[in-house]
Amino acid sequence: MFKQQVGVIGMAIMGKNLALNIESKGYTVSIFNRTPKSTNEVILNNPNKNIKPYYTLKNFVKSIIKPRRIFIMVKSGKATIEVINYLIKFISKKDIIIDCGNTYYKNSIKMNNKLNSMGFYYIGAGISGGEEGALKGPAIMPGGNLTAYKLILPIFKKIAASYKNEPCVNYIGKNGSGHYVKMIHNGIEYSDMQLISETYFILKKGLNLNNKQISKIFENWNKGELNSYLIEITKNILIKKDKNKKYLIDVISDEANNKGTGKWMCEEALNLKEPLNLIMQSVFMRYISNMKKQRLKASKILKCSENKYKIKNKINFIKKIKQSLYFSKIISYAQGFSQLTKASKKNKWNLNYSNIAKIFRSGCIIKAKLLQNITNSYIKNPNIKNILLTKYFSNIINNYQNSLRDVIIFSIRLGIPIPVFNASISYYDSYRCANLSTNLIQAQRDYFGAHTYKRIDKNGIYHTKWLK
Repeated sequence: MFKQQVGVIGMAIMGKNLALNIESKGYTVSIFNRTPKSTNEVILNNPNKNIKPYYTLKNFVKSIIKPRRIFIMVKSGKATIEVINYLIKFISKKDIIIDCGNTYYKNSIKMNNKLNSMGFYYIGAGISGGEEGALKGPAIMPGGNLTAYKLILPIFKKIAASYKNEPCVNYIGKNGSGHYVKMIHNGIEYSDMQLISETYFILKKGLNLNNKQISKIFENWNKGELNSYLIEITKNILIKKDKNKKYLIDVISDEANNKGTGKWMCEEALNLKEPLNLIMQSVFMRYISNMKKQRLKASKILKCSENKYKIKNKINFIKKIKQSLYFSKIISYAQGFSQLTKASKKNKWNLNYSNIAKIFRSGCIIKAKLLQNITNSYIKNPNIKNILLTKYFSNIINNYQNSLRDVIIFSIRLGIPIPVFNASISYYDSYRCANLSTNLIQAQRDYFGAHTYKRIDKNGIYHTKWLK
């Protein structure tokens, strides 16, 4: 019996599109879904494709040529674990399971160790790009067994997005490193989206511009240093109208949901003692956005500033907003890659940061022009502690920091919430400050808890009896 070359489990939007992507690159594909209805819909809506449906995992596995390459695209967490645990009853030694969901990296490590000990291969592959990316070419972040990666690489290269003919896929490292990098990607995505939404709010509520004007501004910005996927879609979102000719953005509730990956990154930052304040504020903003009833009540009780602050030269101020957005975007990426550096050292992953930046250049949600500059920076110096210390990025943030200060002052005076812009300048000022106010904190800790302190004028550890 003729056997298929690849298997895909999970026929929701992402899994279906991934299967279609793989098939379009010349592979024959077996598909399986827990509910037959979804499987049948894929076949019905995509006739004349080299895709065969199977309705039991046993028959699905039998249909694939060895060593089997099986992609799993189901809901992360319990569902993924259950599918893999059931799947291993039927697969053979050296078959490759590729987990493409948003799996928590520690679960990825556990699954990698478990399957390797049983003679199977596991690849934890973070995939970004949404449903369009899954179909036309995503950014792929594979971690796990290197031998397995080499076996699956020809497929990865064909189905991945590309940047200047270079596939947006690279081997990340062992065990859970691929899913960790995807978590970092998603955290940066949180802050990027929040920064753009704050920018939109300043333009709309602060400068009283209409949706069409703001869309045009984003369109112009997308032609320069701010060029990115999220800027591109934002300009389109702002001018989309519903059936009643209303701007859709004006009738969408301001309650932003999340799937938890941003929270994971924040938890990791706390464990690593990494100052991830931009992304943390972005997560917190989603939480407060869902306090809708409380906010509606508070809006009638709590007053806004009565200060009026008019801008005389709007064109010049819009330029400052643009510079503020780029400044803060750089800070966000700097924090993400700084956390990767600490995680790599802790987990002994030996990550290649230029290769990771290359993956993000196309096909993913945080795709942006500045990623080429991050790539270049790490190629010049793979041991960068923080990209803010490089010549290219330090020049930009030094030139743009005053613009952000002006935009923050303007927004605060008008009562426009800008938590991530605020976090951005706070991180910058703290990071560049040779002497912080925290010497007083350490003195206080020693005062009430005898926690000791260091001195700047001589070596050693000291404790003072402060009341004597």
